[in-house]
Amino acid sequence: MNIAFDKFSDGLVPAIIQDKRTSKVLMLGYMHKEAFEQTCASGKITFFSRSKSRLWTKGEESGNFLMLDSYALDCDNDALLFKVNPVGPVCHTGSDTCWNETNENESFLGYLENVINERKESQNENSYVKSLFEKGINKIAQKVGEEAVELVIEAKDNDKDKFLNEAADLMFHYLLLLNSKGFKLDDVIDILKKRHKK
Repeated sequence: MNIAFDKFSDGLVPAIIQDKRTSKVLMLGYMHKEAFEQTCASGKITFFSRSKSRLWTKGEESGNFLMLDSYALDCDNDALLFKVNPVGPVCHTGSDTCWNETNENESFLGYLENVINERKESQNENSYVKSLFEKGINKIAQKVGEEAVELVIEAKDNDKDKFLNEAADLMFHYLLLLNSKGFKLDDVIDILKKRHKK
């Protein structure tokens, strides 16, 4: 990889930091050759701090490291994109990103997974989700099977509303089953991406 560190007088290239899981841009820093090499060697994002005039590993004081997953060079060889797994909030203000954004998967299914997890851990005895988890994996798996059969039955008819509602029921219980096994929808999506042939 031929990074054009010498393209600019200070030898620095921009380094865009992106969350691997959510694709949210977390921050922008600058790297010279030594910072890039240390990042690759340590697995922790290390910048050249222009204000401190030294190498600076993000999280060296707070413990909120940016763990390297992968990187790419842009078409002009003068900007880097790092995909990372952040440990804690990124900004010194305590925000998830340096633009004061919440670092979450913006899909509704990601949000729903978080709600399921919260209700699973809640003390609300009236929660349907909590009651299913308390009954165990066999009951959750049984519900997935029931909802799948109901969806197949509705697929043979022409009632759009019933079909879509059964599809939603199946998706919801499928997310419960994934959670009960310790997985998230992203784990399944990763497998689908690997299987996908362009």
